[in-house]
Amino acid sequence: MITGELKSKVDRVWDAFWSGGISNPLQVIEQITYLLFIRRLDELQTLADNREKLMGNPNENPVFTEAQQHLRWSRLKNVGGDVMFARMGTEVFPFLRQLGGDGSTYAEHMKDATFMIPNAGLLTKVVDLIDAIPMNDRDTNGDIYEYLLSKIASAGVNGQFRTPRHIINLMVDLMAPKPGDEICDPAAGTAGFLVSASEYVREHHPSVLSDTAQREHFHRSMFHGYDFDSTMLRIGSMNMMMHGIESPDIRYRDSLSEGASADKDKYTLILANPPFAGSLDYEAASTELLRTVKTKKTELLFLALFLKLLKPGGRAAVIVPDGVLFGSTTAHKALRKMLVEDQKLDAIVKLPSGVFKPYAGVSTAILFFTRTDDGGTGEVWFYDVTADGYSLDDKRTPIEQNDLDDVRARWAERDGTERDRARTEKSFTVPKAEIAENGYDLSINRYKEVVYDEVEHRAPLDILADIEVLESEIAQGLADLKAMLS
Repeated sequence: MITGELKSKVDRVWDAFWSGGISNPLQVIEQITYLLFIRRLDELQTLADNREKLMGNPNENPVFTEAQQHLRWSRLKNVGGDVMFARMGTEVFPFLRQLGGDGSTYAEHMKDATFMIPNAGLLTKVVDLIDAIPMNDRDTNGDIYEYLLSKIASAGVNGQFRTPRHIINLMVDLMAPKPGDEICDPAAGTAGFLVSASEYVREHHPSVLSDTAQREHFHRSMFHGYDFDSTMLRIGSMNMMMHGIESPDIRYRDSLSEGASADKDKYTLILANPPFAGSLDYEAASTELLRTVKTKKTELLFLALFLKLLKPGGRAAVIVPDGVLFGSTTAHKALRKMLVEDQKLDAIVKLPSGVFKPYAGVSTAILFFTRTDDGGTGEVWFYDVTADGYSLDDKRTPIEQNDLDDVRARWAERDGTERDRARTEKSFTVPKAEIAENGYDLSINRYKEVVYDEVEHRAPLDILADIEVLESEIAQGLADLKAMLS
């Protein structure tokens, strides 16, 4: 956990950029990422040098050659500001852009690295501040970078790239990834889901670091993420590296395009928060996905994509807007029927509408399903989360009420004692036949019961959620009309 002292040091780095004229949060994160990367490369070289001295075996692939020693962080930080500033632009960043040849994806993304710090004074100040931050273990590195990423949301800019960490951790805990899994997030952003999954595997399966084959898989072929924003690719790759993953597969890809078909039937676990009401390049979109779900709605196409990417038996935990659960279009109904009848729909966890504030108030839920291609849905487990440990206003301050540990505990009993729970409780199960009778409506309010004066009644449908879905559909329709007219 990052301490107050560390937060203060990171805040000073952040403030230095803002006072120095770089106020776009993503640009600040990106420039800090480059400097952290340069420092990390020096640390990796030092580790290799020490190993060489200890073992007597020469390092055949040094990060820095003899002619590049002056580009190491330990050398740069001790030269004058003007010299360091000139060296950064003319030598260090060209060096970073050439590192893609080592085959690692985070180095590959550095090919587009651009030095944007405007003057030697700001560079000197920031380098001194970063050098004062202790980053000598994986946990500290990860915590610091997580704190940096949290500033994207707190700045009120580009918050859509960040799913709250405690929600990510809940999804990962319920999915319980294993050392042999192939894990993918096709809308990776800052790679929060992949980072959390890696931390879970480290904690619950220590053999992943002691077994040679497992360790190789963990560092090089277990984690896969796609995004079509190059800044996010760099930030996501760096996030993985700061959490101790040597070579994650973080790639540029429009996940809804034809290119995604290359990974069909590849993954055993998908964790994702795909874009809601995102823009769709209809011409480049996968024809296979469009045949599966005839729609332009990205949230539906992503669900169809996840079924294609999963291996038979593969599992998924995915955040979706409430409209997916009860939308009345043909595509909505067809997709829900597909999940219930052709695959195995495991659970639906309804989240409070304030979870994504301050940058979005949309009502959401988490879908849990398994690809079977042969049905298997029995009792679907529902949980109505009303508190996640934070206030549901824009401030999102910590509060005592929190259902998430109860979700974890009851998830384990979803095939047991949960089946005896009354519909008036926060969690209960609904048989597949009843869901089919209700037109595959997956809204929890369709099945939940409330008690008024000791008389049970069906709960009314969530009218506010209906309005949100209607507004979203109207906005999408206007956007489609505008695109046709342009």
